[in-house]
Amino acid sequence: MTPFGEKVRALRDERGITLKQMAEDLGVSSAYFSALEHGHRGRPGSGLVQQICGYFELMWDDAEELTRLAELSHPRVVVDTAGLNPKATQLANVLAEQIETMDEETLDWILAEIEGRHAPLKGPTH
Repeated sequence: MTPFGEKVRALRDERGITLKQMAEDLGVSSAYFSALEHGHRGRPGSGLVQQICGYFELMWDDAEELTRLAELSHPRVVVDTAGLNPKATQLANVLAEQIETMDEETLDWILAEIEGRHAPLKGPTH
C-alpha cells in the first residue's frame, strides 16, 4: 500500500465508505482505484487527487497533505545517482537491496533521519 492509499483508506473507513462506492461516485473503476491504493498503479494524477479532496471535503492542510502523499506514492521509483557522490550510489543500492526486509521501526528511523537533516531552515524567532 502506498502512503496515499493508506490515507485514502483511512478517510473511507472513518466515513464508512467502501472502495467500490467511492470509485463509482468518482467515475473510476474499483479495480483501478484498488490498484492505485495498493501501489500497483503509478501515482494518481492531480485531477483525481483534487476530486478525492472534494469528495471528502478536505480543506487547506488536509488537502495539501493528501496532495503531498500522492506525490510520494509512486510505487516504482528510479534513483539517478549519475554524477553524485559515490556514497549516494551506495545508499541507493543498499536501500534497493534491503528495503523489502526492513521493519516499520527501521523505515520510520530512516525517514526521520533524512527528513530531519533536510528540513527547511527556519529563521530566528523573536
